[in-house]
Amino acid sequence: MKAIVALGGNALTGKDRKADIKKQFEETKNTAKSIAKMVKNGWHIAITHGNAPQIGALLLQQKTAINYFSPMPMHVLGALTQGQIGYIIQQCLLNEFKRQGIRREISTIITQVLVDENDEAFKNPTKPIGPLYSDEEARKMKEKYVMGRVEGGWRILVASPKPLSIVESNIIKKMIEENIIVIAGGGGGIPVVKKGNEIHGVDAVIDKDFASQKLANEIGAEILLILTDVEYVCLNYGKENEQLINDIGIDELEKYYKEGHFPPGSMGPKIEASINFIKNGGKEAIITSIEKAWDALEGRTGTHIHE
Repeated sequence: MKAIVALGGNALTGKDRKADIKKQFEETKNTAKSIAKMVKNGWHIAITHGNAPQIGALLLQQKTAINYFSPMPMHVLGALTQGQIGYIIQQCLLNEFKRQGIRREISTIITQVLVDENDEAFKNPTKPIGPLYSDEEARKMKEKYVMGRVEGGWRILVASPKPLSIVESNIIKKMIEENIIVIAGGGGGIPVVKKGNEIHGVDAVIDKDFASQKLANEIGAEILLILTDVEYVCLNYGKENEQLINDIGIDELEKYYKEGHFPPGSMGPKIEASINFIKNGGKEAIITSIEKAWDALEGRTGTHIHE
């Protein structure tokens, strides 16, 4: 079976989401144990991941060095985090595989994601990222970024366009079919637009769940496994009438989504990505916690979404 394993933020940093490098290695070692179970049982996988803490740290470093170096654009920072996080995942997986006697190759692909330069999101960048900046710092940053005033200062504002296609999807598919484990689409991928016959990076942040779904469909994955902080998706989350969802069809799930059960800032993108995956030919989307990944694939836990 072929699957996309989409790692949530705490898979790489722990629940405090801090970018301390020692903590990243510790948490990724734990995540590697769950992934090793899938590989040992014959799954062919590509791994996607977020990058919010890491890119936030890079932006803070740029803030500190603003008087010495010109700030780098967001798309370059995205590439840097893909290499950084890919290295950590590769090393932790290789070490875990050696412990368990698994012989599989692993490779990170710096992944570009095509977006529409006319996407409405570019007309009004609203997603704040990175640290706070003073008025003086913000004036300098405006040479490279769109800046927006927030409580306490200024932050970089970026657009969040929908992904159209994964530039490297064909090579990722070939590598998976060659039994190579691929780490791809980090942080939602590097956003690029077409200009004539060329592609060029743009400052934006693509939602990692939407990018994972797009990659899953383009490589023909049967399963989209989204790993997050919770074991189940819930209706009325956190309320007295909270209800776990174990098994659900996309028509019923879409009804709940339209009723507002899944907020945009948390479970909403995961639900939308799961629905889109099934509508575009996927067999099943599963949402569960990192610790329960293998149990969910075996059908013992997690929220299972199908046609």
